[in-house]
Amino acid sequence: MASKLIMISVFVLDLIAFGLAVAAEQRRSTAKVVTDSEMNYNYCVYDSDISTGYGVGAFLFLMASQVLIMVASRCFCCGKALNPSGSRACAVILFIVCWLFFLIAEICLFAGSVRNAYHTKYRTIFGGEDPPSCQTLRKGVFGAGAAFIFFTAIVSQFYYDSYSKARGNSFQPYGGEAGVGMGTYK
Repeated sequence: MASKLIMISVFVLDLIAFGLAVAAEQRRSTAKVVTDSEMNYNYCVYDSDISTGYGVGAFLFLMASQVLIMVASRCFCCGKALNPSGSRACAVILFIVCWLFFLIAEICLFAGSVRNAYHTKYRTIFGGEDPPSCQTLRKGVFGAGAAFIFFTAIVSQFYYDSYSKARGNSFQPYGGEAGVGMGTYK
């Protein structure tokens, strides 16, 4: 039987990560070209950098959620063999899909946070005809991370449930007997 405490804890961590990723998407940095007071050059001015912090927070909460699920399920590496059944096959597939969605979400959040924190320092001197390129994060990077956080949350819950069902009936080779059963000799 799956532990309700673990499932609720993972859900809360995933929900916080999702909320932070959505907030990061809404608060991406924006830039505008500004001319100095003497009209000698143009430069970029960026607004708040809060979405970088939101993205890193979502990254860490999602990682904590994944670590908790993998520690609770022993990551298929340790422990007794699972019962060969449909639950075990489903758990294996969900394990792989869970890690795939997790990696995509983490890459989106990490890349978005790094790119959002990067501010160009270029400027044009003496009123150049081309304004400086004020690069900002593309729209949708944190949104994609939030979507994959959502997918990871769903798949990890199903994975843990399937794993728990397969673990409930642990596989014991040879009917659980440790040795050869012997009867009395007459």
